Amino acid sequence: MEMRRARTSDSDGINRLLRQVLDVHHSVRPDLFKGDAKKYTDSELYDIIKDDKRPIFVAADGDGKILGYAFCVFVRHENDNILTDIKTLYIDDLCVDENCRGEHIGSALYNYVLDFAKREGCYNVTLNVWADNTGARRFYEKCGLREQKIGMEKIL
Repeated sequence: MEMRRARTSDSDGINRLLRQVLDVHHSVRPDLFKGDAKKYTDSELYDIIKDDKRPIFVAADGDGKILGYAFCVFVRHENDNILTDIKTLYIDDLCVDENCRGEHIGSALYNYVLDFAKREGCYNVTLNVWADNTGARRFYEKCGLREQKIGMEKIL
């Protein structure tokens, strides 16, 4: 298995996994997530793949099939009145193909992202996880992440 930055030629595999993530989110929160939608247009995805401020990493098998991805974003709060000026790598989205889960691809991908963040001088790595996505929450806790903040809602 190869861990690397995504290429535009990976877009079909990435889109296939984005669909799997949408299906999970739609199944637990159909009030928020559309059932038949695409997160990014092909043009938007190509732009993100090329953007060094929003790196995407992939796990690919020997044939180049995308088995997982991690969409990341560098975040800084320069000259903020209350927040310290640290460099954070935010994991916007992490997915492993549902047919490969349990094979430690997610852990390998997450560790690859951590190593990248360290090389880039980041202070921390952050992410958000939906409360009802218990499988993802368990995975992240197993990786050593802990709650930083909790988002709450009241549906009206």
